[in-house]
Amino acid sequence: MLPAIVKWRRGAGEVRELMKILVVEDDAVSRFMTVKALEQLGFGCTATSDGQEAWERLSTTRYDLVISDWMMPHVDGIELCRRIRAEEHRGYTYFVILTALAEREFRLTGMRAGADDYLAKPLDREELLLRLIAAERVTRLHRKLEDQALELERLNREFFESGRKDPLTGVANRRRMQEDLAAFELALRDAPRGVDGHALSVALFDIDHFKRYNDTYLHTSGDEVLRRVASVLSRHIGDHEGFYRYGGEEFLAVIRAPHTLAIAKADLMRRDVESCAIPHEANPDTRFITISAGVAPIDASGEVSFLEAIRAADEALLRAKREGRNRIVAAAFDAPPAAGTVRH
Repeated sequence: MLPAIVKWRRGAGEVRELMKILVVEDDAVSRFMTVKALEQLGFGCTATSDGQEAWERLSTTRYDLVISDWMMPHVDGIELCRRIRAEEHRGYTYFVILTALAEREFRLTGMRAGADDYLAKPLDREELLLRLIAAERVTRLHRKLEDQALELERLNREFFESGRKDPLTGVANRRRMQEDLAAFELALRDAPRGVDGHALSVALFDIDHFKRYNDTYLHTSGDEVLRRVASVLSRHIGDHEGFYRYGGEEFLAVIRAPHTLAIAKADLMRRDVESCAIPHEANPDTRFITISAGVAPIDASGEVSFLEAIRAADEALLRAKREGRNRIVAAAFDAPPAAGTVRH
């Protein structure tokens, strides 16, 4: 038997698209004759001895064309066709009923079950070729439509994602933040109380003396600093956390950790930016790019919303700027300083 996928030559040098064929026939002689006729026409196929075996193959392998006998034990051709039509989300399969029942009522029954065409026994090779030509055209059209649908889905997904990404830094924007915060709040309400793995905090970061940087190095260099800082900070964010450009030179992180650990993580992020040693001669404190942040916890009881936590983090950030910058300040909670840089 030839391989299941073959090339169909139309004329000099022209090759049709590949078509995968499944033959379903319980009678050994009829099955042999159908396979032989396909081979003589230049097609290969896979052959099965009953509808159940065919259905098992179809559950793991997609076929473009099924040529099935009507009368078979266990699963007959009509039932097999109905099952295939019920699974059309997996792709369209052209279905041809092969039967000795030539009366009109039987043909209508097959068509109503979802069959595309029928072939009468004994099999006529020219009639078979006509069905193959029709099957090739229809399956090629369905493949094209499926490809177009996939491409449209991809473009829609890209459009959706691009509308939720900051074009300068490549991190999520405020629109994405609003969507994610709603999901975070919903998950937090459903989470078991007192479980650290569900604790959340927000950290609001700000690049110190960024206006002075732009005035000194111009905005194109400022854009590069924003990209660099966003990249450094975002690599600390886990799969179930969030990181967003909040606005201007500010970034917001949702950290999945108890408050004291979130403060420590925010300070690690601050130190990571400082260690990059990006020159900033207009920064009177270090002569390098540094950041400050305010950190606030999310109340799992629902009494403190994300919006209120962000406001608290913003107030803590203002305190960090007043106290000298390049530090982390926790919002209204007692927590030990991290390496002398955390203030309350």
